[in-house]
Amino acid sequence: MTQDQLLGLDESHLILVGRGPHRLTAATAAAFNDMQVAAAYEGFNLQAASSWRSFERQLAIWNGKWRGERPLLDADNRPLDALQLGETERLHAILRWSALPGTSRHHWGTDLDIYDPDCLPAGTRLALEPWEYEAGGWFADLGEWLGDHMSDFGFFLPYAKPLDAAQGVAYEPWHISFALESAEQRLDPDALALCLQQADIEGKACILSHLDEILARYVTAGHTERRIR
Repeated sequence: MTQDQLLGLDESHLILVGRGPHRLTAATAAAFNDMQVAAAYEGFNLQAASSWRSFERQLAIWNGKWRGERPLLDADNRPLDALQLGETERLHAILRWSALPGTSRHHWGTDLDIYDPDCLPAGTRLALEPWEYEAGGWFADLGEWLGDHMSDFGFFLPYAKPLDAAQGVAYEPWHISFALESAEQRLDPDALALCLQQADIEGKACILSHLDEILARYVTAGHTERRIR
């Protein structure tokens, strides 16, 4: 992929999945379709809640959380008031659950957030929080099936439970990645810095002054497959 594609600025490498609105690389789409068929045989309606995401979309998520317009959670899934946090504390609180624009694995077209709409109770909104996929949650059985079978189709969880839940990226049992393509990607830090400098992003000065730390703690830390979120 080109740097613009890794940054979420170019979607020319993607195809429309089904009737839309999801976009993936052709190889990822084919593997996901195969996994959907296998899941259906076991009684699951495996669907994507989110797939490719542009830089601008990730920017809207970031700015909304920075301004306190979107929910922000701590490491234990408890609500935080973004406006009561200092800039550095707010930065790390957002990064626990949401990627810095330009560093999201969703920019690539190799990653999806998945769920089973048939298991979601009527009138209930999908939250994409860990409890939904754990024992007693709506998607616990789906999560168990994926744990046993997704590697057969080339997928893995890039955000498995960290050793220290308070550090780095939070556990995301809904986020799967197609390893054959995603593991090969490498983002140029200089290209990222230039993109952020030119963007209308909240907390820009704080972000740029901590960029090396952000890359080390939230992007390149951990398994090699977890280089970009």
